[in-house]
Amino acid sequence: MIEHGSTQRQPFHMFFDCWLGELSTTLEQLVSAANHHKDDDDIEDDSDLYLLNGKAVGHYEEYYKAKSDGAKGDVLSMFTPTRLTKLKDAFLWIAGWRPTMAIHLLYSKSGIQFKANLSDQIPLFSCGDLGDLTSNQMFRIDELQKKTIREERAVTEKMATLQESSADTDMVDLSNVVSEMIRKKNVDGGRDFDERVEKVIEEKKDELEKVLHMADVLRMETLKSVVEILTPLQAVYFLIAAAELHLRLHEWGQKMDAA
Repeated sequence: MIEHGSTQRQPFHMFFDCWLGELSTTLEQLVSAANHHKDDDDIEDDSDLYLLNGKAVGHYEEYYKAKSDGAKGDVLSMFTPTRLTKLKDAFLWIAGWRPTMAIHLLYSKSGIQFKANLSDQIPLFSCGDLGDLTSNQMFRIDELQKKTIREERAVTEKMATLQESSADTDMVDLSNVVSEMIRKKNVDGGRDFDERVEKVIEEKKDELEKVLHMADVLRMETLKSVVEILTPLQAVYFLIAAAELHLRLHEWGQKMDAA
């Protein structure tokens, strides 16, 4: 496990490389646990699954803690991450994945496992996977999706307002004044305005950090809420799907970038 204080000693992209490696290890542990419980129907103790799910969720929490620490020093780098491939970058929403994507992932994996169970001709027996979601679970997932969509829209609107502020009165006035000084070759006067420009930009960056924090909190809350709705074994299957998608998108993107 990467120590929480490690981001103070290394750049975030270095932390990310280590974190990605640990995610791969966690994925193998999840797959092993799922296979073990699938092969032995007599297992009734889910304590090992609770611990493993907690470890997997904690790994994502560690990522957002490190990301938050990194944003305090350089929030702009979180929006232009060199660590990500062009493929993953194309799917970003406020420097990360859309919270509702977690729910779409759940529905997709649930449908895949449900069809697999039918093809195995065992519809009368419970497999305990995501193909066995109960009506109560489906209701709770639907409610979570509605709630997440509302909160996602609220964060999107805050981001839109911030983006529009790049053309607010202060920015337009400063850009005009500095442009006039450049035309008149008034270098000394331009230096006087550097502090004003820096002050305005820093205010924008502070707002960016706040919006990023809101987005990351929603991402983590959504992930946790999905896991809480599921049984321990179902949560293992969900976390497997999440890790697989994360890792494969990264690998596919690297191959595309290299080509």
